[in-house]
Parts: sequence; structure tokens; C-alpha cells
Amino acid sequence: MKKLKLLSLSLLLPFIFAGCSDDEDEKNYQVEMDAVVRNVHANLQTSLGTDVPSLSVYVVSPKGTYFSTVKGTNGTAVTPNTYFRFASNTKNFTSTAILKMMQDGWLNLDDKITANIPGATVPYTPNVADWNFPHKNDITIRQILQHNAGIYDLTNDPSQYNIGGETYADHTLTTNPDFQFSASDYAKVLKDHNLTYGPPNTVYHYSNTGYAILSEIIARVYSEKAGSAKTYSNFMYDKIVGPGSKRPLAIKFPELASDKQLPSPYVKGFIKYDTHDEVTDLKNASAHIGEGNGIGTMTMLSDYIRSLMKGDNVLYASSAELMRTNKGPATTSGYGLGCSNFPGIGYGHNGATEGYLSLIAYDPASDVSVIVLLPFWDLRGSNFNKCIATLNSTAIEAKKTLGY
Repeated sequence: MKKLKLLSLSLLLPFIFAGCSDDEDEKNYQVEMDAVVRNVHANLQTSLGTDVPSLSVYVVSPKGTYFSTVKGTNGTAVTPNTYFRFASNTKNFTSTAILKMMQDGWLNLDDKITANIPGATVPYTPNVADWNFPHKNDITIRQILQHNAGIYDLTNDPSQYNIGGETYADHTLTTNPDFQFSASDYAKVLKDHNLTYGPPNTVYHYSNTGYAILSEIIARVYSEKAGSAKTYSNFMYDKIVGPGSKRPLAIKFPELASDKQLPSPYVKGFIKYDTHDEVTDLKNASAHIGEGNGIGTMTMLSDYIRSLMKGDNVLYASSAELMRTNKGPATTSGYGLGCSNFPGIGYGHNGATEGYLSLIAYDPASDVSVIVLLPFWDLRGSNFNKCIATLNSTAIEAKKTLGY
């Protein structure tokens, strides 16, 4: 299946949730937002020349909580509690995990990834030959978070290394859909083929592989502190989103190649190619641990990003501020520590994984969070960029409707 480099007519089903009264102004907000989402959806369909299964937005603001969704002819209904794969939004959770470990004294952001874990005699990353990829000895945890580490992206970028035109990850999935990926697999390919974007802090380059390495660091640090073998998903469940966390949410981070089924209820992803269409709900997410394996709902993601950015979740307000603002010297975008700045929208991330596009953001100035879900890719010509742009335009128009 063709993959794409990443960087995230109909029946309206309006909902008004707790926080919205029945006064005329708030009724108008809902009606206006429904009209805005319907218009964006219709414009996208016209631009693409095809049916778009659905477009949904969930907004929490001082003026109330609003949800609007439009279902295309061939789509299925989406609610705020519908599960989907939120892809690279996972990176913000990974950053939260790293910053939580920093707060607890479990690691230091400016430690080299070859240094020993604080209080332990083992390093953050395996000290074996297959992990000796370019510039490893010079790379810090902070630089990976910022995409300033120079780590080549083996899931998105075929420019330096490809197999028949496919990236390493895509080719592996094509030949063995049930392959169990690990960070060690990626490290070995980096080492074997001497792959790098350059020394750390000399170039900004988005890297899924860098965040896969962060997932290994999280697992190794947690294993040392727990005194038993732990995984990335164990830490996320135990400390970030599970019942024992500060803000329990039923968000999942599957790690097994066999764990392909989404929880119910869920929306299927959909891809349109030149020659055929494809449904993409089943997925081997082990290729994307720590950088794109998250599963959740719009309400969960809204609760997460609002509480996180306000310092009401596992991070202190100062750590959330660091996440938003700490950019590397080579950074040419608004990217901080696993966090993007979307002008006019807020701070958060976006995500793109086969058949799913999404955006999560919170604006501290207006106290508005917005989640956008478009379970659709159009890979004909330049249409995919139009799909991506719809995430931002939907978020901006939704905020404008509420006067922000």
C-alpha cells in the first residue's frame, strides 16, 4: 500500500453537551457551528471531486462545549465518543511521559542518550553494536523531542534509504504485515546504512524514528525504577492515562503486531487511490510505538490536552510551558518538545496514519480546546494536502464561530 510522508449532501448530527444552557445565544452558536462544518465539508468534497466520509469537530470553551459532525454519502456516523487512531498526536503523549520522568528526577533532558539512567548503572539506550547509529554519542533526549537530533526517519523518508521505492517500515509491512517492530530494528538499520540528517542541533527534521527511540528510553527508565521489565505502554497506562494517573482516560497505545482491532465504537479510516479505495481500520501499530500508535476519542483527547496545557494533569504548569516553547536552535517551525504551535488555533499536535487525519490543540489565551477528525485520505495527485489543510481550516472556523 502506498504511504505518504507525514510532518495529523449529508446529515448533520449536532450535539450540545454539559456547559451549554438553552439560551438563544448558545443555540445560535451550535447552529452556526453546524453550518460552518457543513460548509467546510462541502467545499472539500467539491475540491476533491469525491465523497468525504465525515468531518467532525469538538470544541470546549468558556462559552460552552460544542460538537458538530457531517456524514458523507458513504460515511458512518461519528460521535465525540467514537474511537480512532490519532497517529502522531502520540508524540505529545510521549513528550508528556519524558517530562513527567524529568519532574520525578528519573531522567535529565540534556543527558546524552548514551549516559547512564540516574541512579542506575545501565544507559538510556542499549550499549550494543547494533545501536551504534550515526552521532549517537552526541544526541540528547531534548534534541530528539525537538526533532533536532538528526535521526533519519525510517517510516516517512525514502530519500536516503528505500527498498523498491518504499521506506524500511512500509516495505517490511508489505512483505510481512504481522512483523513485530521494535526500536532496536530501527537502530540497526540506521547503523547498517549509516543514515543521518547530520549532527544534532544542525538541522530540524521531523523523525518518527527519533520518537521510537524515545519509547525505548521510557521503557528502560521505567524498568529500572520499577525493578522489573516494563514497556512504553506500561508507563503510559500506569502514569499518564490509566486508572492510577491524575487524569484517567481510556486511551490506548497498542504495542503488539497482533493487536490490530480498534475498541468499539470506532470509525473506519478510508483511503482513495487513483485505481481503488481502501478501508484501513485494522493496523499493525507496532511500527509506530511512541510516535503514532495512540487510540482514543475526541472527548478523551480534549480532556487530555486541556488539562495538560493548564497544568492540571501530570505535568506542572512550568513543564507544560517548557513543552510549548522550548525549541531547538535548528528549528524552523513552531515545534517545541513534542508540541506544535498552530497560529490561530493553539498548542498541540496533528496526526496522519493510513486513512485517519486529526488535530488536537489548546489555546491558553482563550481557554479554548479544539479536536478535529477527518477519517479520510485522498492520495490522487495533490489532494492529500487539501485534506491536511482542512484540519486547520475547520479548527479556525469553529473558533471564529464562538468569537475567538
